[in-house]
Amino acid sequence: MTDVTLIETVSVESLTELLQDAGCRVNRNEQSAVVQLLSASQGVGYAVRFGNRAPGKDGEFLDFTFSCALRIQGDLPDGLAERWNASRRFARLSLQGEFLVMEMDVVVADGVTPKHLLGSLLLWDRVLQEFIVYLRDYGRNNPVQAAQSVSDDTAAV
Repeated sequence: MTDVTLIETVSVESLTELLQDAGCRVNRNEQSAVVQLLSASQGVGYAVRFGNRAPGKDGEFLDFTFSCALRIQGDLPDGLAERWNASRRFARLSLQGEFLVMEMDVVVADGVTPKHLLGSLLLWDRVLQEFIVYLRDYGRNNPVQAAQSVSDDTAAV
């Protein structure tokens, strides 16, 4: 068995590097001393938000969240978020003001391998693409309720 150093914390720099190594464009955004990373997958924008700070390690975090927010235009079809949450794993969907938000948490606190972190990014990419297909299919399968409810334009939270 090969010795692999486990990752127990992440930083802005380490996640920027992970995303860039995977071929993603990354922009750092800071508002009110809170840093998030902005990226996109096949034209759909998302943010990486940092969670719990690692005790005694400045700029290091125990977890982070992938987040994609889509601005709602018109009425959101009844049950859209609930059906997603009941039929999918790994990422949750919620209504937050005028945005439909999909989020996926990643915890590194107990130690994960670099391969696990890359796998989390690949999982997020796949779930994000399924989310867009879900919205398009939901509109086609429920035409009475889905009159242009969610735009393809994304807004990072």
